[in-house]
Amino acid sequence: MRVWYDACTGKHVRFGTAIVDRLRSLGHEIIFTTRAHPDTVALAKLLHEHPFVVGEYEPATLFTRLEASAKRMLKFSEMFRNNPPEAAISHQSPELCRVAFGLNIPTVVTADTPYATAVNKLTLPLASVVVTSEAIPKNLFRKFGAQDIRQYRGVDEVAWTKNVEPRKTFDFERPLIVVRQIETRAAYAVGKEDVTIEAARRLSALGTVVFLSRYGKPKEKGLVVLDEFVDSASLAAQADLVVSAGGTISREAALQGTPSIVISEFDRIEVNEYLARKGFPIFVVKPSKVVETAKKHLGNRLNVKAKIAELEDPVEVIREILTEKQFI
Repeated sequence: MRVWYDACTGKHVRFGTAIVDRLRSLGHEIIFTTRAHPDTVALAKLLHEHPFVVGEYEPATLFTRLEASAKRMLKFSEMFRNNPPEAAISHQSPELCRVAFGLNIPTVVTADTPYATAVNKLTLPLASVVVTSEAIPKNLFRKFGAQDIRQYRGVDEVAWTKNVEPRKTFDFERPLIVVRQIETRAAYAVGKEDVTIEAARRLSALGTVVFLSRYGKPKEKGLVVLDEFVDSASLAAQADLVVSAGGTISREAALQGTPSIVISEFDRIEVNEYLARKGFPIFVVKPSKVVETAKKHLGNRLNVKAKIAELEDPVEVIREILTEKQFI
């Protein structure tokens, strides 16, 4: 089968690499695309993937977002004019969903952010199948128009952390604390205060703080801000504590036994609470409780191999969907 995967962010590249590796092993032909973005191309290179780079991320204004998205759709239409894929997969790529819908290509969409209203409206109604964690009630996606929802026992990050071999990416004094900046330019973060910089400053009293910024490299006294691209999943695996405001890097850390803190900036992030209930070291706290929680859990790594073995890999769910006669 000829399968298209489109990755819009670094997380999508990681997830997509796990998916396409499995599909290639089964003999499927893969078309892997991405866009120019602070994380996508560098991470793909690190993972030995060579996706087609189509368009770029232009979040400066509503007009630049709209125009960049429209340009990507037109380029995809041109790419597939003579040889369209038979199936499409993405972690809620608006351009993939719209193009696949227009070309009558069945689409699998993975989703784990019910609070991301804009992207949910643009992708879920167009998906043939939505694959999501059992942590998230189906009604949170159905209200956006999702029809066929398949749930699995786990979270997205299981796909690339279950058998990961961490690369050594640092040589810093311990204890090592990694703080990931909030995704300030994402539509779901508009109007949200960036609490991660202040948290990083306060945590610097407890150890070496590596601050992973999203855009640009701000110089912050007392913080380590790296100029080069960082394999954040490997860094998280080797840290003594990880702190974020959304959760991808914190879930990557917790699934590898590193204690992680998620600063509560959104109403609820069900997948974080789910991992906490399963006994993984992930803690959701208010900004005022970050330092207190860090002191309690800093360096207290857990052996989570048995726990992660009990979770399902979403890649296998996607593989099974592609084999269903009614899907194609």
